Amino acid sequence: MSAALPRALKQRGIDVRILMPAYQGVFDKISSLSVVASLPGHAAIEPCLIGESQTHDGIPVYLVLAPSLYQRQGTPYTTPEGYDWGDNDLRFARLCLAATEIARGIEGLDWKPDLVHVNDWTSALTPGYMQWTGLEMPSILTIHNLAHQGVFPADRLDALGIPHDAYRTDGVEFHGYISFMKAGLIYADRVTTVSATYADEITSDHLGSGLHGVTRGLAAEGRLSGIVNGLEEGWDPSSDKHLPFPFSAENLKGKRANTDFIRTSLCLSASDGPLFGVVSRLVHQKGLDLVAEIAGHIVEQGGQIAILGTGDPGVERMLLDLTRRHRGSIGLIAGFSDTMAHRLVAASDFFLMPSRFEPCGLTQMQAQRYGALPVAHATGGLADTIEDGETGFLFKDFSYDNFLGACNRAFETFADKGRLDAMRRTAMRKVFDWDEPAAAYERLYEEVTGIAVVRPVSLPLARKTLAAPAREARASAA
Repeated sequence: MSAALPRALKQRGIDVRILMPAYQGVFDKISSLSVVASLPGHAAIEPCLIGESQTHDGIPVYLVLAPSLYQRQGTPYTTPEGYDWGDNDLRFARLCLAATEIARGIEGLDWKPDLVHVNDWTSALTPGYMQWTGLEMPSILTIHNLAHQGVFPADRLDALGIPHDAYRTDGVEFHGYISFMKAGLIYADRVTTVSATYADEITSDHLGSGLHGVTRGLAAEGRLSGIVNGLEEGWDPSSDKHLPFPFSAENLKGKRANTDFIRTSLCLSASDGPLFGVVSRLVHQKGLDLVAEIAGHIVEQGGQIAILGTGDPGVERMLLDLTRRHRGSIGLIAGFSDTMAHRLVAASDFFLMPSRFEPCGLTQMQAQRYGALPVAHATGGLADTIEDGETGFLFKDFSYDNFLGACNRAFETFADKGRLDAMRRTAMRKVFDWDEPAAAYERLYEEVTGIAVVRPVSLPLARKTLAAPAREARASAA
């Protein structure tokens, strides 16, 4: 989203700047970098520099240059061993404070935004810093997964420069801790999630992750909404350079060739049965324990399963054991490869997505674009983007029996080639681009800022004539 949404907004005439930490992986990819500003420290948050680069298509990217915080081995959030970095509170408070200072205006940058748009807990403290420092500027928080909240001990208030009077139930306090996510929920002007169904689900006790009281209040005030993510342009089976055999809704012959290619790659036996694909983070949320439970049934019915993913070592071991028990019928690649992800999606007849919850999900969109019909739990973005019986198979209650019923419907469809091809073509013709989501964000930006986006008349996206002059909206994505 941090790459695709700014690109789509730029096409709509909005001046977007991206702010992110200067991870080592960023330095490995950028071709040029200019240091444009220096920011002081605050409390225990160290000083930093601000560097400026840009994406390949010209979107400015501001980088928080603090090598001791961000240039590390491992992931942006964890050590190479998979543990959270012990100073994650300071690492992401530095990001949030930089966003606040850029929003206020800093020497070296001839630019100020009209709006700050932050994403998830790692930048959710920004609206708090904006309020605590008296900065009157609208902010929007987008929740991609409420289960990840950025919770830290209460004795870190002073180190993070959080006022003590903000440590209360209608502030950053969360069961005796500090919650970055709660700060965003409390202090942002509007909150969005990445699907309408997930926006409703996070107000429930079951999926509210302990913050359902806050989200219910936001919903009652009309400050909570859902906007489904889009799919990037590279997901097109007719022109995908990752695929050995391109295909389209009008010509499905190449799809079968991709299936045979993946069977060979994963040492699966030759088969005329359906191939069920899984491309996923290997974590509890994704319901892969249900996949393990149902795998024997799929194999007995003549199906095969191809799995690509990385994540929890326990889940990985469970799936590895599954492949050992069903050699030639179930294959696992433990890791991630973009090329293999494209190929596996293209090869699959059906796609298994029994997620316990799924805020948005992109894999079900990718699968439909490639004629792999999802077999999915009707939750969050899965419910919002799959038409049951038309572009996939949904089951409502998370259980083995319901998942089994959906898989059996998939087998029945596979046996009816006319129906299978019709569903595939319907799925492949669906539009999952960023045009509609970007338009929804533009409307939201206009609403919270009171500023209407003005486009030259020649632009095809120009959609209204303003009776009074209006200035161009600028947005900063943290």
